[in-house]
Amino acid sequence: MLPLVYQMQLKKKFVFSFVLYSGLFLFIYFLLDNLNGGFSKMKADYGIYLVIINISLNVVMSLFSAHMFNLSSALVSLTKKEGKGTFMTMFSVLFGVLTYGCTSCVIAFFAVIGITFSVAVLPLAGLPYKLVSLALLIIGYFWLLKEIKTTQCKIK
Repeated sequence: MLPLVYQMQLKKKFVFSFVLYSGLFLFIYFLLDNLNGGFSKMKADYGIYLVIINISLNVVMSLFSAHMFNLSSALVSLTKKEGKGTFMTMFSVLFGVLTYGCTSCVIAFFAVIGITFSVAVLPLAGLPYKLVSLALLIIGYFWLLKEIKTTQCKIK
């Protein structure tokens, strides 16, 4: 099933979807960086290398997320059922919003649900949290690949 899913990625529909979702995820990640103070503040506080690392991670994570979305879409179109590993992409974005986003919004959200710790002092402008988010994407990717390899088409 995996070679068929990868072959489907070359169709115009999936290429367009990949470009569209890569752009959407890239926008989300750059928006989160901007809400966390922006790259100029990051450069002033930690240097240009952290800015380069963050931009690189944004690009890698957005491409990875879009690729996972496309693999999942191909699996759905072939089998008419969604893989269980696809939730990791959204979980990773949600994790980023809750731990790496606008600090005042996050503190207010956590206070509402009863968590009273502050995330205002994120080390390295939130880089460890972005790395955890990347790890969640990688776990979801391998989970999705495992599902695609073991999924079989129903023959009627």
